[in-house]
Amino acid sequence: MLLAIFDLGRASAREIHARAGEPKGLVYTTTTKVLDRLLAKRLARRRPHGRTFLYEPAIERSMLERARAREVLAQLFGDTPLPAMATLVDAMESMDSALLDELAREVSARRRRRRGS
Repeated sequence: MLLAIFDLGRASAREIHARAGEPKGLVYTTTTKVLDRLLAKRLARRRPHGRTFLYEPAIERSMLERARAREVLAQLFGDTPLPAMATLVDAMESMDSALLDELAREVSARRRRRRGS
């Protein structure tokens, strides 16, 4: 649902349901329950608009993407991250060898920032 809110920018529960709930076969009340949970977690906010509310993201999309990436990587790497890291590097290289160069640049930049240079 949060991705639908990001895509729509600002939308009613009905619009969000049409975008994210209906395609998954969810009933409208399930969509509103999810929206309530997003509000409770402060991931979305809503503002009155006539007789309804408009929902909008309360966080930056990049924050959501980082959190999702961390979750996936934690599941992938588990307690022994080194073998999984090597496999990830192999997969990146097989997709596009330029990704390894980009990864190396990013690692170097992070190390420089940590050292304060």
